[in-house]
Amino acid sequence: MPRSKSQDKMSLISVHVPKKMLEELDELVRRGIFPNRSEAIRAALRDLLYKEVFKVKTAREEEKEEELPISLVRGR
Repeated sequence: MPRSKSQDKMSLISVHVPKKMLEELDELVRRGIFPNRSEAIRAALRDLLYKEVFKVKTAREEEKEEELPISLVRGR
């Protein structure tokens, strides 16, 4: 079976997780929240990356605001 373009762009990684965490992950799959473990892990990773990247961008914006005259920061 030919691979799709999205499969070609993915890399395989291997992680160790506590048994309890894996059981909880499998429960999400069993309840139909995610179709499989991989999708659940990708969703969690996307959320983490978004949160961390957003935090970094926000911190950079705050630093830039400190450099601006107060009238520009407050929109005056």
